[in-house]
Amino acid sequence: MPLSLRDQVAIVTGASSGIGLGVAKALAEAGASVVVNYHSQPEPAEALVKQISEAGGQALAVKADVSVEADVDALFEACRKRFTSVDIVVANSGVQKDHPFVDMPLDDWRRVLDINLTGQFITAQRAVREFIRRGPRPVSKALGKLILMSSVHDLIPWAGHVNYAASKGGIQMMMKSLAQEVAPQRIRVNAIAPGAIKTPINRAAWDTPAALEKLLKLIPYGRIGEPDDIGKAAVWLASDESDYVTGTTLYVDGGMTLYPEFADNG
Repeated sequence: MPLSLRDQVAIVTGASSGIGLGVAKALAEAGASVVVNYHSQPEPAEALVKQISEAGGQALAVKADVSVEADVDALFEACRKRFTSVDIVVANSGVQKDHPFVDMPLDDWRRVLDINLTGQFITAQRAVREFIRRGPRPVSKALGKLILMSSVHDLIPWAGHVNYAASKGGIQMMMKSLAQEVAPQRIRVNAIAPGAIKTPINRAAWDTPAALEKLLKLIPYGRIGEPDDIGKAAVWLASDESDYVTGTTLYVDGGMTLYPEFADNG
């Protein structure tokens, strides 16, 4: 039986492309009304809203920079105005600004941490406040469901990407500490850690046969992931089927965290 999020409302940050778009589509297909957050490109967000609406669902596109408190407040206010409240929040927004460590500009360090880590903190804080303000709803066993988007690089070091890896490592402990704090209020907090997913942000790693062959050496399962793989995981974590799951990172990575280099004893 397909999982149902009928009569629930979700906010997905960074939902106009890549993993965020895949998550927003999956939540809508499961029956949730979805607030599609975007930062700078309204066209793909509006196209997704149109697609969801034409399929019989409800959606709203809202611009917000998740590193700015006032923008996140406005995002949640737009959700309340249209849908009354929110049941599911997926803090997905993220960027990469890659440099060798010795050449990394401080501005690029700060921007990645501001969006990937501080942006998830602000989004999570507003989500928890809203869950508590609204109180229980019969559509869900939990008071609210919060999903943070991490990465296999919360575990796997990544030379040349120190700012990105640091942000994802921070998400790991923020998620666990927050889950511990709010579990008594029946708020579930989890993370998804994608591996290599076929999105525009990493096109260079998969868009030629040579690049794909090199990448697949790191993936024991033998294929690159799709945004829909992450979307399905998000639907499960947002559903009552995972009601006893909190403080957990779900690695959706085709086995990338299994250290495939050691499959033949190194």
